[in-house]
Amino acid sequence: MARVAALIDDYLLVWVLLSVGIGLALPSIAALTPLPTLILAVMIGSVSLALAPDRFRDLDGRALVTILIVQTGMPLLAFGIARGLGLSPALTAGFVVLGAVTPELVTPTMTELSGGDTVLATVVLIVVGFGTLVLVPGVVTLFLGASVAVDPTIIITQLLLAVVFPMSLAVAARSQWPDRIGAYDEIYPSIAGLMVIIIIGIVTAANASLVRDSGTVLLLVMVGAFVLNGIGYTGGWLVSRNFTRGERIAATLSVGMRDFAVAAALPVGAGFPPSATLPAVVFGIIEMTTSAGLAKWFRRQA
Repeated sequence: MARVAALIDDYLLVWVLLSVGIGLALPSIAALTPLPTLILAVMIGSVSLALAPDRFRDLDGRALVTILIVQTGMPLLAFGIARGLGLSPALTAGFVVLGAVTPELVTPTMTELSGGDTVLATVVLIVVGFGTLVLVPGVVTLFLGASVAVDPTIIITQLLLAVVFPMSLAVAARSQWPDRIGAYDEIYPSIAGLMVIIIIGIVTAANASLVRDSGTVLLLVMVGAFVLNGIGYTGGWLVSRNFTRGERIAATLSVGMRDFAVAAALPVGAGFPPSATLPAVVFGIIEMTTSAGLAKWFRRQA
């Protein structure tokens, strides 16, 4: 078991890249699209089994507030990138929504795999999730003059089913049977890593045709996604320079990673053209790859 876990952890980036390639080559995998919420729940639950209750009491409020402040600047950054690349209004809307949504739901998992403060990353995810209900329609109206109707059930249901419930159950189980569950602490991040590999393959397959049919516009969107992702990581790392290493890792990933699934769903629900989903799809593939690379790098540095 330990050997398999090490194989997943040590070569996570390789597995993620392979998963992306399989998803693009085999779009039929998209038939598994109904499964991601369950996969995310398993992923968050497995990571949370390693969280002792006292870790929540040790959460640094200053680090939390700092990350939340930086989060509010991401829509402006996304808007500036889209305008700088001369993208269409639909693609610009896609980027603005991408900047305004929550961190990606796998952020706590990637934080754990990186040796960061998983509790901080999880709390940021939940707090920003509820703030998104106001932030998304506000920034899109401000920057584009067009409203995006945010269905709260999309965000709240996703947070409850994929984050809050499995995390609560796992932490409660850890509190009830600390020794029994703690005996497998080294395995839990590897289970979560396996879920990451599976879910990126499904997401890529579900959007393979959109990626292939986007032509030259795809290159511009890829550039924009790389820049948004990279500046997010850099900004999170720099603003948290006075905090612990674990908190800096959590800040880096929480700011750099965005919930591409929600970012793809909201513009369509608001009546934007299908092309508005392209930034989210491309960003999702990029962030899953770069975050796996960062996790490997952070572990080596440790």
